[in-house]
Amino acid sequence: MVGSGYVGMSLSVLLAQHSDVTVLDIDAERVNKINSKQSTVADKEIELFLVEKSLSLTATLDKQVAYEDARFIVVTTPTNYDTDTNCFDTSSVDAVVSDALELNIDALVIIKSTIPVGHTKLLQERHVTDRVIFSPEFLREGQALKDNLYPSRIIVGSQSKAAVEFASLLQQGAEKTDVDILFIKSIEAEAVKLFANTYLAMRVSFFNELDSYSLTHELDTKNIIEGVCLDERIGDGYNNPSFGYGGYCLPKDTKQLLTNYDDVPQTLIKAIVSSNTTRKDFIAEAILKRNPKVVGFFRLVMKSGSDNFRSSAIQGIMKRINAKGLEVVVFEPELDAEEFFGSKVETDLDRFKKMCDVIVANRRADCLTDVSEKCFSRDLFGEN
Repeated sequence: MVGSGYVGMSLSVLLAQHSDVTVLDIDAERVNKINSKQSTVADKEIELFLVEKSLSLTATLDKQVAYEDARFIVVTTPTNYDTDTNCFDTSSVDAVVSDALELNIDALVIIKSTIPVGHTKLLQERHVTDRVIFSPEFLREGQALKDNLYPSRIIVGSQSKAAVEFASLLQQGAEKTDVDILFIKSIEAEAVKLFANTYLAMRVSFFNELDSYSLTHELDTKNIIEGVCLDERIGDGYNNPSFGYGGYCLPKDTKQLLTNYDDVPQTLIKAIVSSNTTRKDFIAEAILKRNPKVVGFFRLVMKSGSDNFRSSAIQGIMKRINAKGLEVVVFEPELDAEEFFGSKVETDLDRFKKMCDVIVANRRADCLTDVSEKCFSRDLFGEN
């Protein structure tokens, strides 16, 4: 397992129930954590399994040790979106694939990192091999192992014997017994990943724009959403208003899909990407209408139960408020710093509450109940 973020850590724990798993990482602290039965990510299920389950799991900094006897090499390194190239930066994935093929002449290399549509084929052609395939993951931060234990589906971008064997290992580790397994082309599996996340972003955007309309016309957003979602064709889920879709996956995956549409007529995908900016502009203006002097931002993490700040929607609001010249204060227990992008970080919650005229919270928390009149949040249902 190359990489020990949410995907790598959860998959390692899942597979280590029945197989010998070695995690390869470039971070010595993460390697030591895993070897000490500690999780590298915030995930209660992973933490519990590491302590209570009998797992065959080790970690190393040595790629030779990790690769030489592996039957499967799973790539879970990050692919951030590069705004200069308008494409994922796949350099870490490409380097891992190259090393894996060189150091192990038999293993199937399975890419779990999100990549552009067609990238697996490019790697197969570059290395003249069919030992590189793509298999998407569908995990939520903070619930990654749970989503592996109860997968919505298992998709593998190959029909080879080794690919079928890998899918069976994922099924073996899961607690859900009746799992749909789909064997398709890697290029189709890559498209599944990007289209699935873009659909979720579209749904988030839809209910955010419904909320913007309701606020503008002084309507009760919650009543409207409940009425809309009682239609079984629409249903619940991803309907709680927010400051925009954020986190590691949805912002970059929607932009990558839009790039993949360069030669295809479209309007919807572009609208999904641009709607996130529009929503943040709207929320920032709503906060400014309260005429605050000091604006507090409660938590920078993407959502409750996460330790990830990357592309969290609330940061986009903070930057807009900062740009207006207002004093901004941040409360974030996960942040070990005195400042965050030029704004003061306050570690004492009571002091934070007193000093702020408005407290901006993407998701409400019980500890803010006593200052609810100061709070600005669009969290209507108390869920992520």
